[in-house]
Amino acid sequence: MQLIVSGSLAYDRLMAFDGHFQDHLLADRLDAINVCFTVFGVEERFGGTAGNIAYNLALLGRRPLILATVGSDFSRYRERLRQLGLPTEGIREVPDQLTACAYITTDRGNNQLTTFNLGALGMPCEYDLSRLPGEEALAIISPGNPGDMLAQSRFYKQKKIDYIFDPGQSIPILEAEHMVEMITGSRLLICNDYERDLIRQATGLDREALLARTGALLTTLGEAGSELYTPTETVHIAAVGVQRVVDPTGAGDAYRSGLMAGLADGRPLVEAARMGAVCASFAVEKMGTQEHHFDAADFQRRQREHFGAADG
Repeated sequence: MQLIVSGSLAYDRLMAFDGHFQDHLLADRLDAINVCFTVFGVEERFGGTAGNIAYNLALLGRRPLILATVGSDFSRYRERLRQLGLPTEGIREVPDQLTACAYITTDRGNNQLTTFNLGALGMPCEYDLSRLPGEEALAIISPGNPGDMLAQSRFYKQKKIDYIFDPGQSIPILEAEHMVEMITGSRLLICNDYERDLIRQATGLDREALLARTGALLTTLGEAGSELYTPTETVHIAAVGVQRVVDPTGAGDAYRSGLMAGLADGRPLVEAARMGAVCASFAVEKMGTQEHHFDAADFQRRQREHFGAADG
């Protein structure tokens, strides 16, 4: 099955704040925030939603098509993708722009503040979607160029290609009516609990209304696991515990990769979500979104330890 991953390719600049954000905010002055969080050092990593998802899918033995727009400074990232065996023909390079960049600060409670510069991502990908395969495909629309996200959702529905809608960081810049349109007809809507509240605020749709428009709702809850909602049931997916959480950045993208791999293999949604939890557990053990490694044996061992043996 062809996997299609659209979203951002970006450089991540990661910083750690040795304290808790809330200790430096005045509760009665949240309408006029003026605060500086001092950090000691910054690390640059490869990132972006599409890049992170594709990276984990590569670890799972998949070679997804990546749809994204990048800038003139992309050569290092392009070489990395090639080394991973990932195709790059779906990536558009804009010479007079810089590749998107995320500035991510994490405090001691694993809370995060992110500023994201769209850069070249503000330009459409312009990939000819008619080149995509028919129904034997599974796509994920993750945060990226808003116009691309809308056009892709319309094309997938027209061609009966299943897609996962993952609005994430794009929620604040998406038109509410477009967000509702993209949710409608998706195989699955995935978000964390904070993003779910943002979606509800923007669209006015509660859980029942969302489930009337999408096949299922999957809400990730960090170390508390995730909740899978369908029109008929609610299933809690336990998080996979690790000895030490080093950096939660990228865990959600890793989760989506395991989920996609499971669905592409024809596994039930609950089992695919458990694969997502396993994949996410490797991501949190390293600083950065693409610094962890595992092979099939590592993955299967951890999956058996936490969820028991799975068929196939």
